[in-house]
Amino acid sequence: MRRFGLLFLAILLCSIPSATRAEESYTLDLSEIEKKPYSFAGYVEARPALYGLDSSSAFYRLRYFDDPKRQILGEANGRVRLEGSYEKSLFRVFARLNTDLQYNDSAHASERTTFYEAYASAKPADFFKIDVGKKTLKWGKGYAWNPVAFADRPKDPDDPEQAMEGYIVATADIIRSFDGPLKTVSFSPVLFPVYDHINSNFGQNNTLNAAGRLYFLFYDTDIDVMFMTGGGRPDRYGFDFSRNLTTNFEIHGEYAWIRNNRKTVLNAAGAARTVEGEAHSFLFGLRYLTSFDLTAIVEFYSTSAGFHRDEMKNFYSLISRGFDAYTKTGDLAGLARSIQLAESGYARPNAMRNYLYARLSQKEPFDILYFTPSLTCMVNTDDFSANILPEILYTGITNLELRLRAGVLIGGRNTEFGEKQNTWRIELRAGYYF
Repeated sequence: MRRFGLLFLAILLCSIPSATRAEESYTLDLSEIEKKPYSFAGYVEARPALYGLDSSSAFYRLRYFDDPKRQILGEANGRVRLEGSYEKSLFRVFARLNTDLQYNDSAHASERTTFYEAYASAKPADFFKIDVGKKTLKWGKGYAWNPVAFADRPKDPDDPEQAMEGYIVATADIIRSFDGPLKTVSFSPVLFPVYDHINSNFGQNNTLNAAGRLYFLFYDTDIDVMFMTGGGRPDRYGFDFSRNLTTNFEIHGEYAWIRNNRKTVLNAAGAARTVEGEAHSFLFGLRYLTSFDLTAIVEFYSTSAGFHRDEMKNFYSLISRGFDAYTKTGDLAGLARSIQLAESGYARPNAMRNYLYARLSQKEPFDILYFTPSLTCMVNTDDFSANILPEILYTGITNLELRLRAGVLIGGRNTEFGEKQNTWRIELRAGYYF
């Protein structure tokens, strides 16, 4: 035993220099941790959906007038989104390419590929940056709506967190910081061209529009003041704010004023006229996180640019008369006129005046890991129709997101959600990030 102990001690003493030399030979490769000048990421999504159709609704008759008894619509959707960036010195380029695929069992198929964003940036100083190209500006503090997002496309309130396509702009950010109650001031001027093949679907062509946002961080309150002018659309001005009252309770709001807003309205006989005048839109909302990880978002949105209940009722009556004429004589003139009016604004999401939005989301209830159920409800407070969206989200597999979602539309005849083409829907989203 003594010999074995002495042998073990000798081996241990001999190993110490070896370990020391091994430690001295270790080197840190800085290239493994330094920031790379380029990045690449992507997202692939499959979204099968099933819709329960309402064959007596106005928008069903407008779309499926030649198939008046259809009850169910199956749909297969796909999405591929690729994005990448390259940064060198004070320059950076970024691009996000999006492809949407759709096929339904009414033999309709579509594919659309477009750059959501593609712009170049230069940052000659920490307080100054310039961006030129196609970009989403993301103005506004609201979750479901942003009435002050003058230079962005409108959100889809059913899915407000989805990435959106931008516009071609030239913009800058000038930022200054201070000590005292006013901590930060920034100004973001924007040049917004509208010509053939350049933002041509924005408004009046052959115009060069100017917009801007002035931001303040004042007494821990975020405040923005915005404007847009130039002829592409009527001049508009607005402001927003956001403030954390406590660490888990935030309030926000937006207000927008549009000069010479135009909309086409119908009387009971179906005669159309253009109404011009000022339009005012505002939003007020709150976000609250409880101690047990329940997130509540509540917003109220009102806009005088929307249609009154009687104006929407007259539009639904016009569709009904056009549909009756088609079924009796085959004359499509009435439905064709209704389609034109729908495209002018009657078919846009939330085309009326007053809405209440509420979303509840519970993270990992009953300690079920990676599981988040939520419930969203949107109520048209003019006609008290509603859209209710229960949802289940599972993220337990790395980079994979599974989302099961349903939608139930509640409302009678001549109400916004009651006249949609479907009464319910079920969809599954399987999205993979890489």
